[in-house]
Amino acid sequence: MSYHLKAITREEHLTFVTARPSVSHMQVPAWGEVKPDWRAESLGWFDEGGHLVGTGLVLLRPLPKLKRYLAYLPEGPVIDWGAPDLEQWLEPMLAYLKSQRVFSVKMGPPVVTRRWSAEAVKAAIADPQARRLRDVEATAREPRASGIADRLRQMGWQQAEPDGEDGFAAGQPRYVFQVPFAGRSLEEVQRDLNQQWRRNIKKAEKAGVKIVQGGYEDLLAFHRLYVETAERDRFIPRPLAYFQRMWTVLRAEDADRMRLYLAHHEGEMLAAATMLTVGDHAWYSYGASASRKREVQPNNALQWRMMSDAYELGAGRYDFRGITDTLEEGNHLLGLLRFKVGTGGEAVEYLGEWDYPLSKVLHKALGLYMSRR
Repeated sequence: MSYHLKAITREEHLTFVTARPSVSHMQVPAWGEVKPDWRAESLGWFDEGGHLVGTGLVLLRPLPKLKRYLAYLPEGPVIDWGAPDLEQWLEPMLAYLKSQRVFSVKMGPPVVTRRWSAEAVKAAIADPQARRLRDVEATAREPRASGIADRLRQMGWQQAEPDGEDGFAAGQPRYVFQVPFAGRSLEEVQRDLNQQWRRNIKKAEKAGVKIVQGGYEDLLAFHRLYVETAERDRFIPRPLAYFQRMWTVLRAEDADRMRLYLAHHEGEMLAAATMLTVGDHAWYSYGASASRKREVQPNNALQWRMMSDAYELGAGRYDFRGITDTLEEGNHLLGLLRFKVGTGGEAVEYLGEWDYPLSKVLHKALGLYMSRR
């Protein structure tokens, strides 16, 4: 089978992804508008009968003065990754992007490689010999993943390893934590929460913590708390305009694409978070929490409300997004991993991000620049 690739309209793109069980929220047409520093384009793969069989949201970022572009397909493209003719999918994409003066392509195949149960992760954290999750025996392996990785290498793709101190790559997280919903009642999901989670949810309810959905006008209060969280937890916060743009463009595409949840206690906002939904996949996206009144457990109550709403929307899984790969006690992200493990879900490893240098000179120069940032 040979495939023809060309630019498609947003309407064609949205119709295709809406008909699938789920794709990444970074592969819907509206996501391109969330990133104003990039030029977004919707690509479509067509089979010999002229049917649209795959899509990709590609973000293009120009090199100053050179009119050459870095192309990025976050958590995409949306193609048949298990196909025996994978080359027939990717080679047309590279040829098209090269014609658009792209010098390097980065993509994130939505392919799961390994899974660890909550019990396995908890045991690994307690094991002083376990230093990284990647070195811990997995509970389950996806048999097709290694073959896909081998074929990508044979085609000339280069894997971007998560080599930071916390196991995060520069792009999207390779390791995430998810709570499966499919085939389970909400009561069963709640029973799988650990004792501390269930106790904290009850404590929040008894203390009078109220969880409500917010609107556009509440983004300012969310952002104030988010900046406070960034200062405490040592990360660089995004500006308010980013969240306002997210809200406007994602909800214009689908009213449930983005939601904002707020946790109040005695008139004071103590925690807030955004949730994104595409098909049967829901993501906890951004969170914020106060350092005060932690004894009333607003974060557990907030997440349980979001999980419950995601379940009611028909989600097959609730995704807590990135987790640290480092299991050492001194790691400042280990507490966040413990919080997520308490939900009884599973740690999931994806194939990671891959680069294809269409111009080796410019690709190497970009790598040197990024390493010095």
